Amino acid sequence: MNDKLENKGEELKGRAKEAVGDATDNEQWQAEGKSDQAKGSLKQAGEKVKDAVKGVTDKK
Repeated sequence: MNDKLENKGEELKGRAKEAVGDATDNEQWQAEGKSDQAKGSLKQAGEKVKDAVKGVTDKK
């Protein structure tokens, strides 16, 4: 559960960083924000796959 919260936090941090970059016209922050969002989303997807596999193996 802790990993899921950290991953969501990373995604939200990325959104905030991108928003600040948009507001200040800072291209570096915009890029970092998009990168953080992508990392968080990818990690969340990995957690969903692990949960799905665990659900399948638990049913056996």
